[in-house]
Amino acid sequence: MSRHDTAMADQKMPPGLREGQTTMPALLRHRAKQTPNQMALREKVRGIWQGVTWSEYAHQVQSFALFLRAHGFESGDTLVIASDGSPEWFYADLAAQSLGGVTVGIYPTNPWPELQYIVRHCRAKVAVCGDQEQTDKVLEAMRQGEGTPDMKLVLTVDWKGMRQYEDACLVSWKEALTQGRDLALEASNVAQWHASVDQLQPAQDALIVYTSGTTGMPKGARISHRGILLNAAMLGQVHGYSGKPLSVVCYLPLCHVAERLMSPVMQLAYGSVVYFAESIDAVTQNLREIGPSYFFGVPRIWEKLQQQIVIASQEARPWVRQVFDSAMKVAIPIAQRTIDNGDRPVNWRDAIMARLLRWLVFSNLLASVGLDRTWVSMTGGASISPSVILFFRAMGLPIYQIYGMTETSGVTHTQCFGKSRLGWCGPLLPDVVEHSLAKDGELMVRGPIVFSGYLYAPEASSEAFTDGWLHTGDVVEIDGDTQAVQILDRKKAILITSGGKNITPSLIENSLKESIYISEAILLGDGRNFLAALIQIDLDTVGKWAQERGLAYTTYESLAKLGPVYELVDAAVKAVNGRFSRVENIRKFVILGKQLDHDDGELTATMKVRRNVIEKKFAAEIAGIYGRTDGGNA
Repeated sequence: MSRHDTAMADQKMPPGLREGQTTMPALLRHRAKQTPNQMALREKVRGIWQGVTWSEYAHQVQSFALFLRAHGFESGDTLVIASDGSPEWFYADLAAQSLGGVTVGIYPTNPWPELQYIVRHCRAKVAVCGDQEQTDKVLEAMRQGEGTPDMKLVLTVDWKGMRQYEDACLVSWKEALTQGRDLALEASNVAQWHASVDQLQPAQDALIVYTSGTTGMPKGARISHRGILLNAAMLGQVHGYSGKPLSVVCYLPLCHVAERLMSPVMQLAYGSVVYFAESIDAVTQNLREIGPSYFFGVPRIWEKLQQQIVIASQEARPWVRQVFDSAMKVAIPIAQRTIDNGDRPVNWRDAIMARLLRWLVFSNLLASVGLDRTWVSMTGGASISPSVILFFRAMGLPIYQIYGMTETSGVTHTQCFGKSRLGWCGPLLPDVVEHSLAKDGELMVRGPIVFSGYLYAPEASSEAFTDGWLHTGDVVEIDGDTQAVQILDRKKAILITSGGKNITPSLIENSLKESIYISEAILLGDGRNFLAALIQIDLDTVGKWAQERGLAYTTYESLAKLGPVYELVDAAVKAVNGRFSRVENIRKFVILGKQLDHDDGELTATMKVRRNVIEKKFAAEIAGIYGRTDGGNA
């Protein structure tokens, strides 16, 4: 993308976000000046939603930045945050950036060895921890092995349970802000902070986002102010965010580039109000209370929401269940026709029927999961079954698929009204990215939203590009007319059977997960003469199914061993086999005796399957399917 194209993209930014002159701390300062009393953040404290205005937001950031500066934090330094989403996460993030530093988010679920690796690798000087649990992990990482030699300061937001801690590096968040406010009483300190913000360059690193590590150790992607702000601004323009009151629920880990983009960065670009979910388990309840105007959910979240609605309808009175089932039989074909017709009803009958069904049947069900007032909903991060998209579209809630990756600051392709198509991820994000296909079908992208390379990894950075084009690692099909992309699978995930047949695992795995009884499926068959699968049952839905039939169990393991449960899964597998060719059929499967877990290394922090770990950990189960000396032939 040429400098002229980049300049043209800059001119299309929302008011206050003329990218060539703006960084995230500067944009925060702009909003605090333009709309000081407008609400920016909301958090539930003792059952009551408390608000923070833009002016208060900026003052908190300034106070913490002055504290950091007084303790030696300088331009180029790194601050890590190990915490669930909270206002303090936002404050620490922008405070470090305002001094020319970078921030690194660490998943709250990461055990201390993974935390230690990231802290050592990014050479972090300061850690901000949400509570005692996260603080303990940082302190353990500092003590074990080679420790964390660059770490000088550890701050804890919630000091509960830490009264007896005596580590010299520890400071409470409350004390840090008190010191910062005292420093702000001197005009020279405030002037120096403003000067620091003014000196920031849009092209410099703002955050380091570590990849999920599905195929190796996580790598730190360097993302600039410019890249992620352009991404947010153009995504918002495509979906019509400008000039509208916006609210969003922040519930995914903020170290995930998607949540970072959708919550704090989108907020800076468009002035939205960010509500912090009390926990991932309380998301549905919080959604009902808030009624957000836009909502991003990874596929697993949408699958869970679908399950909640289906289970709620099944547990209702018989006549209610019958009404729901009948309504769905009518609504799903209408949804399919509407999508095929560019998001517009094909005739007045479909239009009227869809409105009636939404009003009479589906509105209360959407309200039960807090999405009845949502006008833009998106999904991404992994492939999603078209049946899930159709389910919610039938209920009157379009879900637009987006595509992107950590290395592109978030999003490169997005569906929107009039440009949605089942199984596809939408056209390019306009003006800020372009794409091409490699000879083997791999998608390649370039543009100002693409990252600056991997931290302290010049070889990996070089390998990621060819002639300026970033390798995405995804094999896709590109629609020549709309430039939309269909993700076939990860390049490294394509299975080639011993007969030479290329198999796309995600298509079959997603079909299996359409069953409410299957929560995870891992397809096997690379170099072998037939396909098989490792299946994890859904504890909630299968447990309920077993209870209704008087089947006794105590744990996931005991439930998975029940004969009727095997038959239940077998029926789901046979139903999926009927939708694929014979060579794509699953001939054998094993129900896993345990739930896959991040702590055990089987899943990444973003809940993606680590296939290489799975194949090692469940080698006995795989050997039982193919034989211990199959060598590709059973």
